[in-house]
Amino acid sequence: MTETTHFERAAATWDQETRRVTLANAIAEAIAQRVPLTQDQDVLDYGCGTGLVTLALAPAVRSITGADTSSAMLQVLTEKTETTHTPLRLITLNPQEALALDGPYHLIVSSMTLHHVADIPALFHAFRQHLHPGGQVALADLDEEDGSFHEASVPIHHRGFAREQIRTWLMAAGFDNIHLDTATTTQKGGKNYSVFLATAQRS
Repeated sequence: MTETTHFERAAATWDQETRRVTLANAIAEAIAQRVPLTQDQDVLDYGCGTGLVTLALAPAVRSITGADTSSAMLQVLTEKTETTHTPLRLITLNPQEALALDGPYHLIVSSMTLHHVADIPALFHAFRQHLHPGGQVALADLDEEDGSFHEASVPIHHRGFAREQIRTWLMAAGFDNIHLDTATTTQKGGKNYSVFLATAQRS
């Protein structure tokens, strides 16, 4: 099963797991605490899924765009906006093509998506290219873990990350003012997993 297929199948019931909603809310709060959000910012949520973080941040910024490879996830997000009346632009990503994110943006955020991306250095370079000068990233994902966070049937590329590796990749991609903090801790299967938040500025 490909990652996109997994998320296509999971989309309809994704938000029914309280743990996921709690985690997304904690990450959105951590982003808002670390990065000043203003009404003159255009923001991209990369790997937005059903929009749990997207919709939490949307009221604080001028515009927000959600990008994801799963059309089913984006459909769930679209249905939510019909209720919340949140203005939102969506991009369906094709994993077989070059990354096209439109923009430029003042801020790119990502929540629990990086471990599904094979080439993180290339992704960070793409993020820089889609930011205004001085624009920022706020990226949350798992610290290194033993592989128990995901079921065996869920395809992933990384078992979390070493924070210094994230820092090295961001520096190589042309970012500075890099900070790595603990965003939150999430529990799954009786185990606790630490989630970092990496923030950085396009140099």
